[in-house]
Amino acid sequence: MDSISPDRRAIPPGATVSLHPAADGWSLRRLDWPAASAPARGTLLFLGGRGDVFEKYLEAMAHWHDRGWAIESVDWRGQGGSGRFGPDPMLGDAQDFGLWIEDLADRFAALRAERPGPHVIIAHSMGGHLVLRALIERRIAPDAVVFSAPMFGLQSAPFSPGVAARVAGFMTRIGPPGRPAWKSNERPARPGASRRAFLTHSDERYDDELWWKTERPELALGPPSWRWLDLAYRSTRESFRPGALESVTTPILLLCADTDKLVSPAAIVEAARRLPHARLVRFGPESAHEIFREADPVRLRALGEADRFLDEMAPAA
Repeated sequence: MDSISPDRRAIPPGATVSLHPAADGWSLRRLDWPAASAPARGTLLFLGGRGDVFEKYLEAMAHWHDRGWAIESVDWRGQGGSGRFGPDPMLGDAQDFGLWIEDLADRFAALRAERPGPHVIIAHSMGGHLVLRALIERRIAPDAVVFSAPMFGLQSAPFSPGVAARVAGFMTRIGPPGRPAWKSNERPARPGASRRAFLTHSDERYDDELWWKTERPELALGPPSWRWLDLAYRSTRESFRPGALESVTTPILLLCADTDKLVSPAAIVEAARRLPHARLVRFGPESAHEIFREADPVRLRALGEADRFLDEMAPAA
């Protein structure tokens, strides 16, 4: 399917990485990759998850760029190369998820004004939740959205989501809410548990992430704070209030890993049922959380599903 095998450990020729101020002056790191030829197929905004950096998705972005899209990606404030929160740069903290919604709304409005359409978004994990909230709140109006393992709910096993949410709220009240919720990893795990197993079956693509963090240690982020966790439970629950999902009219493709250990597959399936214009594609145990960074059988299937969906729902002008 891919016509090139891009270097996953280098910013591609023609792409630029730069810092830009958000509306409130906060420094945001952005990747801009203009289409290889005019006219562009359209403009694609890729948004990663908690702790992600856009370097992790250079291979997937190369695929979309090869299909004619102009590509943009941004590190969320508080992580990657964007300005960090607080004195500990490794802490995945948050004060208000609404700040991320503001950043997204501002940047998407600029894309609509400055770049050729159609304008589409591909969002992974936490980025998926933030895009969903922005859709519900009518802050953005993309022509189509692809969600990859979106954080519509958190994987809370062995606790129920309600119990886990109460625990997170309680922990913010009995100590500093900005303290780490656990020591390392994307979620609590037993000593010796494989972080890679949570993310991907591809050793090579997992090693790419470690390589970037070795070369650019300032891009790495540690565990979330209890405050982030509390806000995440609150924000995802609010997105499922009666009528919220039903109000979204944007065409949506949902890619779900049924054995995901980080986000809730059940929440993705419920969202697919309630969103008026959603298409659901499910993967079994062959896929972990990072569907677009999985081993080739999964990754290529996901790219193909996304391509067909975008060609149908956001045809070139």
